[in-house]
Amino acid sequence: MTPDAFTTLDQKDPLRAFRQYFDLPADVVYLDGNSLGALPKATPARVREVVEEEWGQQLIRSWNTRGWIDLQRRIGDKIGRIIGAEPGETLVADSTSVNLFKLLAGAVKLRPGRTRIISEIGNFPTDLYIAQGLAALLGDGIEVIAVKPEDVESVLDERVAVLMLTHVNYGTGAMYDMAQITERAHDVGALMLWDLAHSAGAVPVELNAAGADLAVGCGYKYLNGGPGAPAFLYVAERHQAQLQPAISGWFGHAAPFAFEGDYRPAGDIMRLAVGTPPVISLAALEIGVDLMLDAPISAIRDKSIRQTELFIELVDQEIPELRGSLASPSDPLRRGSQVCLRHPDAWPIMQALIARGVIGDFRAPDILRFGFTPLYVGYADIWKAVRILRHIMVTGEWRQDAYQAKSKVT
Repeated sequence: MTPDAFTTLDQKDPLRAFRQYFDLPADVVYLDGNSLGALPKATPARVREVVEEEWGQQLIRSWNTRGWIDLQRRIGDKIGRIIGAEPGETLVADSTSVNLFKLLAGAVKLRPGRTRIISEIGNFPTDLYIAQGLAALLGDGIEVIAVKPEDVESVLDERVAVLMLTHVNYGTGAMYDMAQITERAHDVGALMLWDLAHSAGAVPVELNAAGADLAVGCGYKYLNGGPGAPAFLYVAERHQAQLQPAISGWFGHAAPFAFEGDYRPAGDIMRLAVGTPPVISLAALEIGVDLMLDAPISAIRDKSIRQTELFIELVDQEIPELRGSLASPSDPLRRGSQVCLRHPDAWPIMQALIARGVIGDFRAPDILRFGFTPLYVGYADIWKAVRILRHIMVTGEWRQDAYQAKSKVT
């Protein structure tokens, strides 16, 4: 593998044109789009339009004249096309954590007499925290049981109300077979809830084809909606009329502007809405979603697999100290769009990398995490990143005092 070979791959890349639509610093290799997506160049102008024209000039009239009232459903349907949902099954609302609370609570109510929420050890902590908090709130013997990924199927029985898993694990990149696991949950009468935070826009997702019941996901990773972008939720149409809203907000009412004194849930996905939607953030998110819709997910996945494979091979070739450190599945079909390496000094190593313009991130206790977002990460970026990582490891540059102190955000 040589630099010229990677340059040639970029020249032949069918997705290479998409990089021009993102505002990326010229001297940075950005391998953290699985944590925060890059800024689409069209987003600032769209946000200015919303602020200066729609808010500034049209004022409150924009709820009707500029379609603010329909943003949650409209963008939700667009995201639905990315995750294999039908129109009316996906809604943009709140944060991933809040959406998870709403759907878990609804799922438990849909399975009366069942007391178990099953998840996995190593799931993203907020998913476990939300489930634990809900169980404490509900009482009635509701319990959260987290097991090793390889043990998930063995604990599924008639006591399980809902199985809650993250499709692509945040810490390792390990990816479940969505159809297979969903079928196993349904075999025991449980509902299946997927967290798509590291899947939507990165790997093919077919919720309906897999028979999934519920799902959540965020807008600020591969959908490039910006920091703190609104999240989304999915409810299969067959469950919508029965799913009881855990937070009965006015935007989830059947007639929000009738201002009735008693709550009456909407008859469709809108019953999962709660409060007034964040219009400016929604407008920013829609730009990123539209970009994603322009790119074939099959091409994204093909490039992702090739890039992660090349990165792993190049690390093995160039950095003896990191050989055997792969924390992600070696099988690319079981791996999302990220590569995770283990090292006891992962934190200072990553800080040294970032200082040299290669931005990945650290996940406790020992993970160097590199995300590959095919719309704007090139093949030459991989060569550059590994060469800089090699320099840092060979010289021991990461041992400098400047890289040892922990930051609030890691």
